[in-house]
Amino acid sequence: QVHLVESGGGSVQSGGSLRLSCAASGYTYSRYCMGWFRQAPGKEREGVAAIESDGSTSYADSVKGRFTISQDNAKNTLYLQMNMLKPEDTAMYYCGLDPLRPGIVVVTTGRFAYWGQGTQVTVSS
Repeated sequence: QVHLVESGGGSVQSGGSLRLSCAASGYTYSRYCMGWFRQAPGKEREGVAAIESDGSTSYADSVKGRFTISQDNAKNTLYLQMNMLKPEDTAMYYCGLDPLRPGIVVVTTGRFAYWGQGTQVTVSS
């Protein structure tokens, strides 16, 4: 069973940085896509970034140039480095994994087959 656990959220001021981590276990797919989506209260979920098993990445336009997704395969850990944070980045951030959909699809839809419990990111102005 796929198990995803996020960490690293917190409260920062506008312009600050945070790095989210996602520890993954229980998957045996040789090809997959992992990534992040976020959801703020009263808003639709939004795909943020994704990385495929071949290393190719996709980003939402709203975070391009500010966020970087990466993975450490040896540690089965996914990261999201978030720089130049803005108040509109405030949301619950979820780690996701999908064995079928490519990165551009999960970023566009914010939909993954599996996801974790989330970690809160709050950016104050």
